[in-house]
Amino acid sequence: MDDKILHTLEYRKILNKLTQYTQTPMGKLTSEQLKPSGDFEGVKLLLQATDEAANVDRLKGIPSFSGISDIKPALKRASIGGMLGTTELLAVGNTIGGARRVKRFLAAMHEEEKIISLFAQSELLSEQKHVEDDIRSCIDENADVLDTASTELASIRRELRVGETRIREKLDSMIRSSSVAKMLQDQLVTIRGDRFVIPVKAEYRAHFGGIVHDQSGSGATLFIEPESIVAMNNKLRETRLREEREIEIILYRLTALVGDIAEEMSYDVDILGELDFIFAKARLARDMKATQPRMNDRGYLKLRKGRHPLIAADHVVPLDVEIGNQYSSIIVTGPNTGGKTVTLKTIGLLSLMSMSGLFIPAEEGSQMCVFDAIYADIGDEQSIEQSLSTFSSHMTNIVNILHKMTPKSLILLDEVGAGTDPAEGSALAIAILEHIHRTECRMVATTHYSELKAYAYERKGVINASMEFDVQSLSPTYRLLVGIPGRSNAFAIAERLGVPSPILDHARGEVKEEDMRVEHMIASLEENRLAAEKEHERAESIRREVEELRERHQVELAKLESQRDKRLEKAENDASAILAKARKEAEEIITDLRLLAMEEGASVKEHKLIEARRRLDDAEPAPRKKAVSRTAVKPPRQIQAGDEVKMSSLNQKGHVVELSGSKEAFVQFGVMKMKVRLDELELLSAQKGGTPALRQATIVKRTRDENIRSELDLRGSNLEEAIMETDRFIDEAFLGNLGQISIIHGKGTGVLRTGIQEYLRKHRYVKSYRLGNYNEGGAGVTVAELQ
Repeated sequence: MDDKILHTLEYRKILNKLTQYTQTPMGKLTSEQLKPSGDFEGVKLLLQATDEAANVDRLKGIPSFSGISDIKPALKRASIGGMLGTTELLAVGNTIGGARRVKRFLAAMHEEEKIISLFAQSELLSEQKHVEDDIRSCIDENADVLDTASTELASIRRELRVGETRIREKLDSMIRSSSVAKMLQDQLVTIRGDRFVIPVKAEYRAHFGGIVHDQSGSGATLFIEPESIVAMNNKLRETRLREEREIEIILYRLTALVGDIAEEMSYDVDILGELDFIFAKARLARDMKATQPRMNDRGYLKLRKGRHPLIAADHVVPLDVEIGNQYSSIIVTGPNTGGKTVTLKTIGLLSLMSMSGLFIPAEEGSQMCVFDAIYADIGDEQSIEQSLSTFSSHMTNIVNILHKMTPKSLILLDEVGAGTDPAEGSALAIAILEHIHRTECRMVATTHYSELKAYAYERKGVINASMEFDVQSLSPTYRLLVGIPGRSNAFAIAERLGVPSPILDHARGEVKEEDMRVEHMIASLEENRLAAEKEHERAESIRREVEELRERHQVELAKLESQRDKRLEKAENDASAILAKARKEAEEIITDLRLLAMEEGASVKEHKLIEARRRLDDAEPAPRKKAVSRTAVKPPRQIQAGDEVKMSSLNQKGHVVELSGSKEAFVQFGVMKMKVRLDELELLSAQKGGTPALRQATIVKRTRDENIRSELDLRGSNLEEAIMETDRFIDEAFLGNLGQISIIHGKGTGVLRTGIQEYLRKHRYVKSYRLGNYNEGGAGVTVAELQ
């Protein structure tokens, strides 16, 4: 890709944003050198890796690349026999450890969510833990060689500590002496050039023996090594030299280990840089709210709500554009400052980003094409040095484009033919566009010339487009309108600005009647488009609302079925437990009867005992089948609106709201209304006004059951769940002959309390309700009196 195009479309600014998310020098370098690719399969692999990294980031966050650095120079020196310093060896150890962490992170992630590309790359990382362990056993985090690096080094450092202690003790005793103390500037021991010295006043130099190693800036203090410790300092110096030689031996040994794995580690560094780069692309995509485009190599481009990534999100206007299907060229007309140039740059820049394996700031379903090249002539590139006018500069660029373009290229032309006589410029623009269009490449061009509107209208494969302009506010909206040519809006703007009517009438008279008809046609098209957009938005809103209601209904239905299955299963389990206990007791009784019969000499018929046991076995209920049989229940009469009915499959009671045809009805089950077939309903009680036979209702005997709850705890539930539970609870309490119930909803924000009390106010079984007293829970409890 030509560097000039990358500069024109501001591609480098995208790379600068990308490098901010890298964690390693290698990843940063890879990001800085990123170029768009014309290889279709290669681009798909790049986008796949970015998509996997985005999924990892969304689920677990990105792996840490801390401690990983570019150790290639150190590896090269180690491989040719040079000695690495402690800092370089520590960097090698940290990089080995960082590579192991990244590899384990991606392996664990791959087990949960398949990340084929990233996992394959991480598996290529070598395991060099033995070298890392050797380095860490010899060098600490501050790049200092540890005493434990070798037995000899530990021994030497013990000698050093003993020698330093003896010298300090000797000097401490000396400076505490009254005869010496008066000659000292300060009573302290210091070091100059690895030699222990004491600060002596300059006037006592003649009275104080020893070696002068330094003096203060003023010359008033001399740092002298007393003769009594010269031999001890010499011995300490020899010991330090031995320490340095031993450290060199250790570093050479570690360097040799690094040299043995230099080739593998160099490859690991490249992989780590690539992985860091891929995760940086994922973070950039998250920052831009970008999505993965679908790629093709057939010249088809479709942007859905595409946004220029360098324009602030609160100012950018999304772009919808499609090219390469019914038409291969778009001619955008309209006034200046309408956003035509931004449109060109958006199409070009998003194409470059997708061809680089980057996600694009657009909605899901956008499609991008892999072009062999993108050519653009955008902006005023007049050159004073080359004495080229604006027109000449544009023509030079266009000539280069005409020589290099192919059928698989994308051409972006801004104000084609501008900068010269309008008549000649428009004719030249039409000729250039026609030549490019015949080449069958993809092209988007902007122009002021109205003659190009007719060209785009008449030419197959070419379509008009314009930038929307709000005449009322006299400002552009920056929206691209494909299929509608641009209007000049000159008369409308002049009228809004207060130009007198006679002048406007005279101006309109100067315009050709044909041109006026075209302007009226364009205005009519815009009005129809705006009306169609409003209708589409309204239809889309209704569709979304219906979808939400349908999903909510399915969730509620599934919830009801799940609750029903759990309750029936619990009831069966309870019944089985009771029968099992009864069977055990019966067996014990039968055994006792046999023993008693034997003792008493009586006879108990064995077949009677067997028959009794069989009856006990038959009493156990068979396990309920999960699949609910929808057996048609013939109603005693035709079900009507207002009837109380029972749905057999759900074991729920409700009221018929209205009939839907001759076979279905809408039934209210608590807070939920469902559409149910009539043959699934069992009539419980008819509405008032029917015949006496039909008004006959099922008589329910209300008896007090000690197992019926008198309290319901709704804390932690949402309002819909709470109302469903309250409805079920009131039914159970009413059938259990409870006169008073307590509903615990908590204090919280009051939403749950208000909703429950509003529901109680309308319930037919509730006579009254109130908040709990102090000893009943206060405002966190509602107490209801039942009919």
